[in-house]
Amino acid sequence: MTDHIDALLRDIFNRTRCVAVVGFSLNPARPSHYVARYLQDLGKRIVPINPGHAGKSALGEVILPDLAAIPPEAGVDMIDLFRRSEHVPPIVDQALTHLPDLRTIWMQLGVEHQGAAQSARAAGVDVVMNRCPKIEYPRLFGAIS
Repeated sequence: MTDHIDALLRDIFNRTRCVAVVGFSLNPARPSHYVARYLQDLGKRIVPINPGHAGKSALGEVILPDLAAIPPEAGVDMIDLFRRSEHVPPIVDQALTHLPDLRTIWMQLGVEHQGAAQSARAAGVDVVMNRCPKIEYPRLFGAIS
């Protein structure tokens, strides 16, 4: 089973170009901030999402209020969720509705929702739950410089 999961994670990292970070924090000590920065260091474009900070800039990007505010041409192909599990279903629904290039829904450590995952998989979207890309990438590929 681990080999299958690792192969999926490698594929996700290799194909992903633009990540919407849902629940992004302006505080650099918060996981959503430093994971977003890490994804940028990997060469991914990030789109920070947080309604409380919408319109502000962080990491060279404008923070948007929600996934519906992302223009389709942005090419978001993955969302990384930093929200509690009970908040996941409407976010997944919004992602499936508004992000035409979506290929991956990634739920951070401690975040799982089987129903939302089932809906995403039924739409042909890969789902990762209860994992962190900042942990998984170095485990699979080694540290970045």
